[in-house]
Amino acid sequence: MKFDLLSTVEAGGCSAKLSALKLAEVLKDIPSPRHERLLVGVETHDDAGVYKLTDDIAIIQTVDFFPPVCSDAFEFGQIAAANALSDVYAMGGTAITALNLMMFPSTKIPLQALADILKGGMQKVNEAGALIVGGHTIDDYPPKYGLAVTGTVHPDHVITNAAAHAGDILVLTKPIGTGVIVAGKRIGEVSDEDYRIALDTMKLLNMNGARIMQEFSVRCATDITGFGLLGHARKMAMASKCTIKIKSAMVPFLPGSYELADKGCIPGAAFRNQEFVEKNCSFHSSLDYSKKMLLCDAQTSGGLLMCVTPQNAGRIVNKLRDAGYPSSMVIGEVFDKTDKDIVVMR
Repeated sequence: MKFDLLSTVEAGGCSAKLSALKLAEVLKDIPSPRHERLLVGVETHDDAGVYKLTDDIAIIQTVDFFPPVCSDAFEFGQIAAANALSDVYAMGGTAITALNLMMFPSTKIPLQALADILKGGMQKVNEAGALIVGGHTIDDYPPKYGLAVTGTVHPDHVITNAAAHAGDILVLTKPIGTGVIVAGKRIGEVSDEDYRIALDTMKLLNMNGARIMQEFSVRCATDITGFGLLGHARKMAMASKCTIKIKSAMVPFLPGSYELADKGCIPGAAFRNQEFVEKNCSFHSSLDYSKKMLLCDAQTSGGLLMCVTPQNAGRIVNKLRDAGYPSSMVIGEVFDKTDKDIVVMR
């Protein structure tokens, strides 16, 4: 019988992130590095750092790891790797190398689980066309896994969260609700079919999404992970000095996630994300509570949220669906800055 990794955690995947408010408090007095070749640093809380090497090559550097988000060790490795690679794709880059980050309790969990996690991670890195070139392991409980990833991008084609403009159309590539689904699995309330769909969604690389963004010269995007759709949208609005309006009726949700949220199966991370956005977010008066919390639900290996031109929006959505993202939808629009960062419509 395989060891159930979910039995080791209360908050797995990106739900284990430090809250955005606490992170901002910690970082506010730490000086940001400055360098003429540093194209993207920490000021805008972007998905990764970007450093210019030559006129044609910039490197993207990112790191991500977390506790188990599913029961199976191999699938955990796949999801954690897909999630770490996603930051490179959100910047429009190509992943080239990765380092394993592994924290594993060698006396509490069978070592086969460690091997399976690493095999799952390698499978996704191979799928990305990148190479695992080493890593680091410590003895720690509960287990945690992820990658430090290096990618490349042309310096003139970097995609950031700070380049949204009024009139841009918002496109989301994956459905949300992974945090709620995983919480439902932990308490035995989610169906096997809905759980499987969520796992397959988390394992899906954002690689083709990055390719399509470059094809259409998209210059503003982010991926949706631990701060939820609204948290990451707010970070984009802050970095771009704009207001983002989201049509909640257009946001795709994972099957079973709304029903679970309506039963009260809402992870703690959703409440932390709600706290981060609420004062700077206007909610339509008719928006029901369960949908509001799903918009704050912490995602693991979520989709890309991209800002595209109105004339390209339909073509991009069609390309994304053909490329393996069937839930891709237009979910909103960018406006000039108002008193709120986010406006959520019905």
